[in-house]
Amino acid sequence: MTRKRLERNENWQRTLKRVLPLWGHRNWIVIADSAYPAQANQGIETIATEADHLEVLKATLGAIEKSKHVRANVYLDAELKTIAEQDAPGISRYRQRLAQVIGNRETRVLAHEQIIAKLDESAKLFRILNFKSTLAIPYTSVFLELDCGYWTSEAEQRLRLSMPNNDRSSAAQASR
Repeated sequence: MTRKRLERNENWQRTLKRVLPLWGHRNWIVIADSAYPAQANQGIETIATEADHLEVLKATLGAIEKSKHVRANVYLDAELKTIAEQDAPGISRYRQRLAQVIGNRETRVLAHEQIIAKLDESAKLFRILNFKSTLAIPYTSVFLELDCGYWTSEAEQRLRLSMPNNDRSSAAQASR
């Protein structure tokens, strides 16, 4: 590994170490494939890691798990399930390795455009970090929506329902 590549590789890791303690629920971290675009919104930072996709994902999930204040809601593109090996050589192996890295974490699957819409909406108020990897296979980006690590949506809903003059629409919004 050349010195330049090592510095960039360390840069994404330093960035993760720096931002994770500052961030909370509603922030996002995206582990993106190499064709993922740099978005224009100022709340979205993109870093070219020059690193292996699953290595970046594993390190990011590990850092999130070590923190007590956040946990990750994992989102995958629905398109990933149906891409044919003939159209994207390596996709079958990637899906197997991805399943190993994700393990038993709950994973939400949405159409790519729906996930991008969620990111766009979130970026209006909250920061998003994109780690671009060297992977060149379509629909392989992994989207991590940070959530509170010490409070569940079920607890939030119970809280809202127990409050005087509770508004059931507030409880419904809180559980999202």
